Amino acid sequence: MRTAVFGTGSWGTAFSMVLSDAGTDVVMWGYEPEVCDLINRTHENPVYHPGIRLDEDVRATHVPAEAFEGAQMVVLAVPAQTLRANLEQWASVFPPDAIVVSLMKGIELNTSKRMTEVVAEVLGTPPERLVAISGPNLAREIAERQPAATTVACADEQTAMLVQKACHTPRFRPYTNTDVVGSELAGAVKNVIALATGIADGLGFGENSKAAVITRGLAETSRLGVALGAAPTTFAGLAGLGDLVATCMSPLSRNRTFGERMGRGESVEAIAASTRQVAEGVKSCGAILDLAKGADVDMPIVEHVVSVVRGEHTPAEMMTSLLSREIKAE
Repeated sequence: MRTAVFGTGSWGTAFSMVLSDAGTDVVMWGYEPEVCDLINRTHENPVYHPGIRLDEDVRATHVPAEAFEGAQMVVLAVPAQTLRANLEQWASVFPPDAIVVSLMKGIELNTSKRMTEVVAEVLGTPPERLVAISGPNLAREIAERQPAATTVACADEQTAMLVQKACHTPRFRPYTNTDVVGSELAGAVKNVIALATGIADGLGFGENSKAAVITRGLAETSRLGVALGAAPTTFAGLAGLGDLVATCMSPLSRNRTFGERMGRGESVEAIAASTRQVAEGVKSCGAILDLAKGADVDMPIVEHVVSVVRGEHTPAEMMTSLLSREIKAE
């Protein structure tokens, strides 16, 4: 299956390696011509994965039409908040019958739409060709070909199985799921919970505090998902608990690291300016809170993270406020 991967960042590059290892024909598209040139000349992405070699069959281009040519599957790995604008630019050359796979874990600002909803709205792609991949997939570990598993979610099980086959390697084990809503929500909300966990770490709190944030964060995520039609079991699986634990606990997690720096007193603006990596939780937390309010779902951790990101509370005030809420049954 010929596949175009749009995004030469950390996860897009790592997933391109997985696809290539699985025998899938891969071409990458990148926003930065110099990164594409480095990939083609050195078979490495030194910006995001220095020292890790890509298969020589993997090539990159800065021209969207070249990447799309002959593609039966298109993998989207761009920042969530740029997706709509990118798709609008690419629509005229986007292959109309391709399977569209989202690696993005965010919720669109202003619309509170999931990434597959944005694709469907802009391109008119039907549900049976829309796939969301989510799970404990820290990009650096996957680029190093460490063992990992993930969820391939699509409303059509046959399409999910096609994508599953396209990315199955001896080191990367994909499982299929038909719950796209739950998989995408879990992937987006866990970034916000990881920010909260990182804040707790930055404040010097121990494992009890972080375990409480993770556990109650999972409860919040499940409440929102079920209210929006997701299957409760999704949140106990790879896309739910698995991704949540990895993102909240690993120093490789950009959201957890971002939160830790916030907890130590750095401003959102200063942290964002110091890194090329996008912490989707910072970008999406407000949209997730809007989604929760629209569904009448209480998400206190998300609400408090939003208040810190917006500068309304300090990290210490956030934790005090969370713990001071009215007590109730679990």
